[in-house]
Amino acid sequence: MPTNELKMNPLKNQRKHLKSHSKKLSFALIGNPNCGKTTLFNQLTGSRQYVGNWPGVTVEKKEGNLKLYNTDINIIDLPGIYSLSPYSSEEIITRNCLIREKVDLIINIVDATNIERNLYLTTQLMELGLPMVIVLNMTDLLEKKGDTIDYEFLKQVLNIPVVPISANKGIGINELLKLSLDFAKKHKELKVKNIYSKDIDKILNSIENVLNETTNKININNRWVAIKLFEDDILVLKSIKLTKLQEEKISKYKNMVQLSKHVDRQMLLADARYKYICSICKIAVHKKNDHNIMTLTDKIDRVVTNKFLALPIFFALILLIFYTTFGPIGIFLKDQTNFLINNIFGNLVLNTLNILGASEWTKSLIVGGIIEGVGSVISFLPQITILFTLLSILEDSGYMARAAFITDKLLRRVGLSGRAFVPLLMGFGCSVPAILGTRILERENEKKLAILMVPFMSCSAKMPVYSMFIAAFFSKNQPFIIFSIYIIGILAAIFTTLIFKRKLLKGTSSSFIMELPEYKLPTIKNLTLHVWERVRDFLVKAGTVLLGAAIIIWFLQSFDTTLHLIEDSSQSILAAIGTRIAPIFTICGFNDWRASVSLLCGLVAKESVVSTMAVLYNTGSGIDLATNISQNFSALSAFSFMTFVLLYTPCIAAVSAIKKETKSILWTCFIVFYQLFIAWFFSACVFQFGNLFLNFAKF
Repeated sequence: MPTNELKMNPLKNQRKHLKSHSKKLSFALIGNPNCGKTTLFNQLTGSRQYVGNWPGVTVEKKEGNLKLYNTDINIIDLPGIYSLSPYSSEEIITRNCLIREKVDLIINIVDATNIERNLYLTTQLMELGLPMVIVLNMTDLLEKKGDTIDYEFLKQVLNIPVVPISANKGIGINELLKLSLDFAKKHKELKVKNIYSKDIDKILNSIENVLNETTNKININNRWVAIKLFEDDILVLKSIKLTKLQEEKISKYKNMVQLSKHVDRQMLLADARYKYICSICKIAVHKKNDHNIMTLTDKIDRVVTNKFLALPIFFALILLIFYTTFGPIGIFLKDQTNFLINNIFGNLVLNTLNILGASEWTKSLIVGGIIEGVGSVISFLPQITILFTLLSILEDSGYMARAAFITDKLLRRVGLSGRAFVPLLMGFGCSVPAILGTRILERENEKKLAILMVPFMSCSAKMPVYSMFIAAFFSKNQPFIIFSIYIIGILAAIFTTLIFKRKLLKGTSSSFIMELPEYKLPTIKNLTLHVWERVRDFLVKAGTVLLGAAIIIWFLQSFDTTLHLIEDSSQSILAAIGTRIAPIFTICGFNDWRASVSLLCGLVAKESVVSTMAVLYNTGSGIDLATNISQNFSALSAFSFMTFVLLYTPCIAAVSAIKKETKSILWTCFIVFYQLFIAWFFSACVFQFGNLFLNFAKF
């Protein structure tokens, strides 16, 4: 493959507006984890993608659209899997999509640097009989190693089109699209190639003949169904209503195979597939260097996965991210954004309203309510962007897979496996997808433990709260204070699992197998898409939930119980509510009704804590929010407040996700009240022990 190929946008220079009517085709992207599937998806669809959930389940799916040669193409990004065996939710979802939904073409992404392992899934996809194109990705890394693959031989022996590409660099994308479109239009099915011995092939043919007798068929060829029945696939067996006589015939054919004590029929077929793959790779793959020669990835891994250095490096990287986000760079950008919104834009709006002769309550609503409330949250957008950019760099480079491997041993001590690292890590972004992501955990006890832990992983919505208090009280030690807050969340999660794994959620953790991908430089396009996805969610929430919350808070703090406009907010409806619950937090160091109400509003969305405080603590004197906060909190009570925000019940959307995953209202209510108690308990401990330490230090 030429390395000097132009990196052209596949949607440009390839469109021909034909007179024929446009027809929509559906292409499914499928491959092993870390094969570059998501990178290819982003290359094909760019910003023309949307995220949803598979019908009946809560695992996220991505779809995108493109138009090529007057043909609309829907690209479906299926979960990364290693096989089509129904062992995990990802495998079941992928298989059901291929069987039940109309897919015109399978685009099977294969990691060219690890072709032997990747082709196992390919052999299973071939058995479906659906039109398919094999994409050999990361060929640039293959060439760098000096290895080569005989693409023409692979195409002939598999009888499937083979396209070499580099999704990361955008090489070969145009050829892939042209070939895929032509193949999908010309072929409605793929001839299933037999890769098994004569004896097994004979048995599979016999099972096929039995299946031909029944009218209760699923939307796939009988060869694949016969293979699944031979493997004792329960899901396929349930989907086909066979008569008793047909079941007896199939059982008789299956028992014709002699099995040893430690080998079942599924292992027999797996062994045949691997023998077939090895015979192909022996001819098609030519390796220049000996396997014992260390690659750059091997050299880096010797350091970052070292027994003694792995964890210190991991925590050092996280601390560096926090320092960049909350240090001088993050603070400067946040302050400039805050000045732009509240000073320049806010004063401009206020002057405009004065010229128009607007009433005092109108000016109070727009400037003191909406701009102060929503603007105070939006001012943290630069820091959120920095945080997700740095996390995306770690993820795209391949380091996050190592982080899961590094933390596996630690997680096993609390009843989880390294597989749980993925949803827990997602929890630092948003609790909702993290809770939904616990579906990758095989055991029910692991899943519930992870769901209990996820809300303690501080989501990005809480970051504006920390930034506000840190700016007011801890300006000299910002990165270390924020690091300590995240550590408290992790300790609370560990404390929780140690309690529950011995009583309510007993059981062993499942095995954890993960392939460590090659290190690679992240692309600007992928980083932009990943970061924009999070920033967009933040802006949408600011323009909807937070806007509505700011208006409601302004109304409740501007009117009394008789709905008369007041100047003193302590006489407001909100104050009446806040004074009822404020005494609960006296032991935590903050019994101000405004702080209590802010926490109450945070149950809707954690950003509402800041927007509510911006409205309630707004003195109208031009003093910024951090200064107003510093007049009503001490450093210790501020840290106690941050601890409570860190640990208490997540937003309504996250609670809904917990209910959906646990399928239990009782369990959901228990989690909600448990987290409220833990937040109150830890917050009280921080304040009381902090006071004790300060008093002791005076002596």
